[in-house]
Amino acid sequence: MPSHRMPSEADIISTVEFNHTGELLATGDKGGRVVIFQREPESKNAPHIQGEYDVYSTFQSHEPEFDYLKSLEIEEKINKIKWLPQQNAAHSLLSTNDKTIKLWKITERDKRPEGYNLKDEEGKLKDLSTVTSLQVPVLKPMDLMVEVSPRRIFANGHTYHINSISVNSDCETYMSADDLRINLWHLAITDRSFTDIVDIKPANMEDLTEVITASEFHPHHCNLFVYSSSKGSLRLCDMRAAALCDKHSKLFEEPEDPSNRSFFSEIISSVSDVKFSHSGRYMLTRDYLTVKVWDLNMEARPIETYQVHDYLRSKLCSLYESDCIFDKFECSWNGSDSVIMTGAYNNFFRMFDRNTKRDVTLEASRESSKPRAVLKPRRVCVGGKRRRDDISVDSLDFTKKILHTAWHPAENIIAIAATNNLYIFQDKVNSDMH
Repeated sequence: MPSHRMPSEADIISTVEFNHTGELLATGDKGGRVVIFQREPESKNAPHIQGEYDVYSTFQSHEPEFDYLKSLEIEEKINKIKWLPQQNAAHSLLSTNDKTIKLWKITERDKRPEGYNLKDEEGKLKDLSTVTSLQVPVLKPMDLMVEVSPRRIFANGHTYHINSISVNSDCETYMSADDLRINLWHLAITDRSFTDIVDIKPANMEDLTEVITASEFHPHHCNLFVYSSSKGSLRLCDMRAAALCDKHSKLFEEPEDPSNRSFFSEIISSVSDVKFSHSGRYMLTRDYLTVKVWDLNMEARPIETYQVHDYLRSKLCSLYESDCIFDKFECSWNGSDSVIMTGAYNNFFRMFDRNTKRDVTLEASRESSKPRAVLKPRRVCVGGKRRRDDISVDSLDFTKKILHTAWHPAENIIAIAATNNLYIFQDKVNSDMH
């Protein structure tokens, strides 16, 4: 699905999310639009080849706004999309920009009623003197229409920019996090949030030492959630303990190696994303240079650490000057929690197999997106001998970055957002990672 025109700022994809079955995939962009892709059913001629993802619906979720009290422009950019578990024929999703969360309902119509008694086919009222008999309206087939309607708007809950939303396993509540607060909302109540379940704002803002960077509910226990911080720590909270979860149940933090301490240490240790495994036993975090797997039963250190692009350690100074060091990369699990994926620069993305400890670097490009093209592993070299297809660390393109990725909940299908292009790759043979 790559586009061949020059991307405008509004077209840049800012979030990617599969629904719970993987049949639908939603993207949000900087222009406030949400595009939903639907997987075509498998064809009768080739029952084992699943269909492609085609555009199902596109709608404008958020518009630019202006906060007159603070003289601030509020961007329309979609920060996050979260699907709600499907409970009837309709689908529902939450989308948020920096300030306002909206609940959308997506329904299909393929029949229309005809033969009203009091209205004609255009919907105008008939002259009642001409109505002499009673008829039963009938449903006639029509071309499929996908209707998207706003069901709820959750506003005025955040002073700072919303960085994450997460739907609870109880399917009734969800939370939203900004730099200093996490709010708990009921999906049916829009005029107020239940409570600030976390508030780390100090009495004096000069005492502020860290901010909240991401948060997520546990997939099975509706009372547990985790939030990450710019200092590299994770706090697991239990809502049964207190209404305000300022005292965490567990603190996951890796002690810093003093020999690696530098001016950039705190910046690169900031956690940009946290995801519970499907099993609920582990947490996956991404910081600037690594992805880490944490066991909920072990707070002292991660059980696995994978280097995403360690070759950038020598380039931190220029990455700081270009602001790239503040890029927020996301991470995701495959359906069985055995492989993890995260993005990098030069339109590269990385996969790590937790069982074999093998890892691979792949590239999202026009060449690799041709039907049935096989992704070739890429390698970045730092000086010394180069193989034929190796790319030098000095020729990486830092404007091409894969920040947003998503993995189908059950199959080896991944969605990769590269600037204004969405790439969907499918593993045809279910091999380990290629």
